Order: sequence, then structure tokens, then C-alpha cells
Amino acid sequence: MKREEYLEKYNATTHILGRIASLATLILLLGAPFLIGSILGALPDLSAAFKGFLSVGIIWTVSSVVEFLVYTPMLGAGGGYLAFITGNLINMKIPCAMNAREIADTHTGTAENEIISTLSIAASSLTTIAVLALGVLFLVPLQPVLQSEALQPAFANVVPALFGAMAYQYFRRNIRLACVPLTIMTLLFVFVPSLISQTSIMIIPSGAITIALAYYLWRKKGGES
Repeated sequence: MKREEYLEKYNATTHILGRIASLATLILLLGAPFLIGSILGALPDLSAAFKGFLSVGIIWTVSSVVEFLVYTPMLGAGGGYLAFITGNLINMKIPCAMNAREIADTHTGTAENEIISTLSIAASSLTTIAVLALGVLFLVPLQPVLQSEALQPAFANVVPALFGAMAYQYFRRNIRLACVPLTIMTLLFVFVPSLISQTSIMIIPSGAITIALAYYLWRKKGGES
């Protein structure tokens, strides 16, 4: 009973703080251009900004809704607020949370997963801030090294290397299940390169294919877990 009461209080507090932080972040993000423009005497053209938003807003709105529906159950309330406020979900927050969940052996929808997810994303955010601060501090001294031709192939493959290493630990559990959606999506991106920029939206069909195939294999085995 005490555990349930504590978790209920924890969730209520998390939502209050998360909503306040989200609102503050939204005000800061939207208010910064107007504040800078008023100081410099160069306010943004609202009509031009609105037209620009219409050209990409529909796509990003759908992508945002999809990411919210897919990632929130994985991260929980605390982790969800932190991840969406600090950003960079696909490259940093989601892999970090999934790896932490794997190490701690927690499951989606449990209080333990909520805590692990929140702690891992908080640690990831603090690490990102520290790395960015060091990067800004040493950007000028290290610029000749970072711009050398020998390091360019490494920088171009950071994200594929990160996701390849993270994905393999899940793919190896059921190679047959992983190969089908992976092959379909790879061929689709090769023959329709324009879909590469719609990765968030493509999560829906790839996830549906994986779920359908997993269900088929499960039924084929007689419904045994």
C-alpha cells in the first residue's frame, strides 16, 4: 500500500514538474527569436515564417505525434518529459534508455523501468551538456585536427556505427525476425531515397511488419511464449 501511494505521488509530482518545464521550454524556444529581434531591431517576418512552417510543418507535426506515441510508453513519464525537452531522442536518448533497461533487466510499463529510464536519460542529458561545453571550449584549438581529411570518414559514420552496435544486441535474439523488416526497409530506402528524411514516420510500417511477423511466428509455434 505504501509503495502504491508513493508511486502515485511520484507520478503526480513528475507530471506537474514536467508540464511546467515543458511550458517554460516552449516559451523560451518561441520567445528567443522575438527577444533577439527586438533587441537588434530586426523582428522576424511572421508571414514568411508562417509560409515556411506550412511547407514543413505538416510533416514534422505527424512525425512529432508518431514519436510521442511510440517513445512515451518506452520511456515513461519522467523519461518522456526529459527526452522531449532535451531532444535528440533517436540518436542519444532512446539508445541510452534501452541499453540501461537491458542492463537493469526492467520491463516497459513497470515502476522500475520508469526510474531506470528517467535516470539514464538524465545522465545522458548531463553528459551531452558537458561534452558540448568542452566542445565549445576546445573548438578553436582542435579545429585543424577535426577538419583533417583522415577523420572525415569517421565523422560521416558516427550515427550508423552507434545504431549498428545498439541494434545488434536485439537482432541477435531472433535473427529471422529482424532480417525481414530490416531487408524491406533497406530496399525501400535504396530505391526511394526521399524516404530517408522520413525515418520517424517509417517507424510505423516497419514496426507493424515486425509485430505481424512476430505474431505469425508465435502462432506457428502454437502460441507458446
